[in-house]
Amino acid sequence: MNPRARLIVFLAGAAGFLALFASAVPLLPEFGGSFHPYRDLAVGAALRRSTENAVASVNFDLRPIDTFGEELIFLASAVGAATLLRATGEGREQDGASARVLPLTALGGYLLLPLVFLVGANIVLHGHLTPGGGFQGGVVLATGLHLLYVAGDLRALERLRPLSWCVETEAAAGGAFAVVGLAGSLAGAGFLGNALPTGASGALLSAGTVPLLNIAVACEVGAGIVVLLAQFLHQALVLTCPES
Repeated sequence: MNPRARLIVFLAGAAGFLALFASAVPLLPEFGGSFHPYRDLAVGAALRRSTENAVASVNFDLRPIDTFGEELIFLASAVGAATLLRATGEGREQDGASARVLPLTALGGYLLLPLVFLVGANIVLHGHLTPGGGFQGGVVLATGLHLLYVAGDLRALERLRPLSWCVETEAAAGGAFAVVGLAGSLAGAGFLGNALPTGASGALLSAGTVPLLNIAVACEVGAGIVVLLAQFLHQALVLTCPES
């Protein structure tokens, strides 16, 4: 596509966006007023489903299909990046994958690793009760694993990082999200409908399917980030251009 065609496509899209935006702005509630329909829907859904974290209720009760779409976008992004950065046989190994670290830095990395895992698991499992959830917890778990690199070197991380498991886990977690959605349809609540008992408000076993979806999101996000960082670290620290 030449520059002129790209400009025409952009202008057409921008004109459509501006038209929709201009038509939507007058429908917004008055600033500072008492009419807040989305707030009422979010709080009401959270109360009905015993989801203490209203944000989690919005993500999984009010707009779960949007959340499912976001997870598929992340999955596609991870697969695309891993495909583009895969080893092709070009380039050669270099000795820059290891670096000297201070003993206190290494000790701190090893000591913090289990603590970060506990924090990440807590964020995931209590995502329906307190601020957090599957995405945030998945990021904490994935980045926490890379404290091994901070504490030692890339080789240590490669020995302990279950990269093949992460690839499979990422795909399985995306499928698990869809399976929970189909289970809601079979139960008569609609796709991704909350069909499980909601329990008592504030209890760990509450909010129906929300904790299950949080776990699925955490597995997909955490595994995807591990796969992405593995490719980035390999490109930045292990591969170098072939000598001419």
